[in-house]
Amino acid sequence: MKINNNVKTIRESKLMSKSELARKASVSVLTIGRIERGEECRMETKRKIILALGYALGDKNKIFQDQE
Repeated sequence: MKINNNVKTIRESKLMSKSELARKASVSVLTIGRIERGEECRMETKRKIILALGYALGDKNKIFQDQE
């Protein structure tokens, strides 16, 4: 199932590379690539990415759509 998200758009607007985001979020570059393609990931990984992009956890719907 494809997950709609704005990770790539936000990352690029902050002039951040995939590797920089991966380092800040403590995940692999491959994980960032999978998420940007819309593949599913764990809630913990989403939390790390939200914080690494400089957002508060309450802003999760700005980054990841279709959340329960």
